[in-house]
Amino acid sequence: MKSPFQRSLALCAILLAAATAAPPAIAASKETIAMSVGRLLEEGHYTRQKLNEEVSRKFLQTYLELLDYSHLFFTQKDVDELNAKYSNSIAGDVLLGTLKPAYEIYDLYAKRVDERVAKIKELLKQPIDFKGEATIELSRQKLPWPKDEAEADQLWRGRLTNELLQEHLSEHPIEPAPQLVGRRYDRLSRNVHEQDKDEQMKLFLDALAQTYDPHSEYLSKADMKNFSINMGLSLVGIGAMLRSEDGYAKIESLVPGGPAQTDGRLKVGDRITAVAQGPAEYVDVREMRLDKVVEMIRGKKGSHVRLLVIPSDATDPSRRKNVELVRDEIKLKDQEARADIIIRKDENGNPIKLGWLTLPSFYADMDKHQKSTTRDVLALLKRLKKENIAGLVVDLRKNGGGSLEEALSLTGLFLKSGPIVQTKDYNSYIRISPDPDPGIAYSGPLVVLTSRQSASASEIFAAALQDYGRAVVVGDKNTFGKGTVQTILPIGRFASLLGSRSDEDGALKLTIQKFYRVAGGSTQLHGVASDIVLPSLSDLPEFGEGALKNALPYDEVPKAKYTKWSDTHSLFVDQLKRRSGERVKNHPEFHYVMEDIDRLRHKIDENRISLNEDVRKKELADDKLRKEMRSKERLARNQEEPRIYRLTLDTVDKPNLQLIMYPGKLAEAKKSGVSPKVVDDAAPDADSDLVGSAPSSDDTKEPVIDPERDETLNILADLVDLSRGPKTASTNR
Repeated sequence: MKSPFQRSLALCAILLAAATAAPPAIAASKETIAMSVGRLLEEGHYTRQKLNEEVSRKFLQTYLELLDYSHLFFTQKDVDELNAKYSNSIAGDVLLGTLKPAYEIYDLYAKRVDERVAKIKELLKQPIDFKGEATIELSRQKLPWPKDEAEADQLWRGRLTNELLQEHLSEHPIEPAPQLVGRRYDRLSRNVHEQDKDEQMKLFLDALAQTYDPHSEYLSKADMKNFSINMGLSLVGIGAMLRSEDGYAKIESLVPGGPAQTDGRLKVGDRITAVAQGPAEYVDVREMRLDKVVEMIRGKKGSHVRLLVIPSDATDPSRRKNVELVRDEIKLKDQEARADIIIRKDENGNPIKLGWLTLPSFYADMDKHQKSTTRDVLALLKRLKKENIAGLVVDLRKNGGGSLEEALSLTGLFLKSGPIVQTKDYNSYIRISPDPDPGIAYSGPLVVLTSRQSASASEIFAAALQDYGRAVVVGDKNTFGKGTVQTILPIGRFASLLGSRSDEDGALKLTIQKFYRVAGGSTQLHGVASDIVLPSLSDLPEFGEGALKNALPYDEVPKAKYTKWSDTHSLFVDQLKRRSGERVKNHPEFHYVMEDIDRLRHKIDENRISLNEDVRKKELADDKLRKEMRSKERLARNQEEPRIYRLTLDTVDKPNLQLIMYPGKLAEAKKSGVSPKVVDDAAPDADSDLVGSAPSSDDTKEPVIDPERDETLNILADLVDLSRGPKTASTNR
């Protein structure tokens, strides 16, 4: 559920492609826009759900939660009164073009915010006790509204105590906590009153769209302007997509190749608490409008921005990390496919050459002659085969999807022929999309590495290769689980039937189809389950489609006709799983990950945090000590490094490739006292001694510890061995 006033920035590529060059016209009235959105949802959404009383009740609940995300401003008495007045009629009002309920409910919300902020200002004048035994909930999103004002007052006393304690314990204080928190709530009150009728309507229609499913939404005129970055163009910034949640600007995704992903310290789920320009003082951004936060983070190429962030895995929100980034131009080139040639020793001590293909997204230029994921990967595969690799890993860990056509054609590079994916529309018509090319570019041992961040087109690719028995899927228990298809419908096209046509009217992002595997199951909710699961901090159901409200259900369609690859080529999954399990059990880095997962899982399930200063200080000290001990253990550990050559589209035809890792490089770093960067470690603090670049970066000056990568290579080496080694791969040439 997305919170009030702001929307995610993650839709930029689709929007321009769907927009139409309609002639200028007078914008439709708000009432006409509301009617058009209601009719389009009824008649165009995948479910074809009518705006009946059942939808009306869900709609009202969704609107209230968009306004009051943490269930703290309204009371249950307010909610009951609003339900009695609107729950059976609010959806029908939209079809009549009546927006009075939207404005009346918003006015009540604004009144409750003003009343609460006045009480907060009084509480901030009183002494706060940090020595008691009280605790509060970390998240109230799934909890009921307080039953009355007295219960709300009690909840707010705990919430305010926690906010003051967080700032008191912060290693990066901005100013005295009472002044900081007081200004924060002044800003919240000001933001609420700055929302004009257009923005209130946008929230209201968003709530209606999200009642149908979490990926449908109304895009206002302002959204249309903001989402003006085409997939093939460039932008200047840090390359982070943000959304607002509980007053924070939260990292929703990182642009492949952007400064944030390249740096490696910002993670999906991190919450930004303050922003500073270069060496200037931090400015608190809690409860600030998202567009204002984005404006502060954006800037000129080469300029510096500092972010104060609560790490996504922080068990205590007092914990902060200070991330300084240099704004840069983010180009499609940084998101291109690339490959590594890895020379390592197998279990018998013999050298083996493996390929690693990193695919950040399924990109496609609107001009088909310019950019194509499939064409780029094909060029890399040709060079990898020329180098006589024995096996290949396709890394989709941070691939959130992209072009469906590219997903189909790329999958076809690894299969001879046959169906790739099935889609079903509202009337149950099933369309089977086949491999567009009967040829095969690579037929050797293949592993696909995924995570909870692998979504949409990535899931189509991984699911097809798994269903065919073509590849072993390794990674988190499941991928994200987004098995739905959206389109963008400019409202002006439909409002014209009611006497108006204008691009000023915004657009509706609408779910119109669902994806299905060739084996019949949907990727919706279930995602793609890994054949071999590796411990990972991202492997939590809270990071998947199932955590989103009103997600469409899982279902199945008939199995398509296809011939499994494994009829003649075994994948030895049981043996691979057994071998991998033994290694993981004895791997110290995976021990760290499993400890962190258990600790994070416990904190999420408990959903409580102490308001006692001594307890919180001990938790922070324990966390710091654990990091220091791990760093010392890593420095003391002996580890043999492989030889790795980087292959890009610029170097694919050059005789000499860049050597980015070699035996002894890690030892050299250790001698200088540098502990290597750890991928998906527990989000190191600013004063941590973990430095370097993530493996997705082209900047590979510092060594990287990535246990998932290393174990995936072990699995691939085992697959090569069980498939009788390089002789199998040599038939590809």
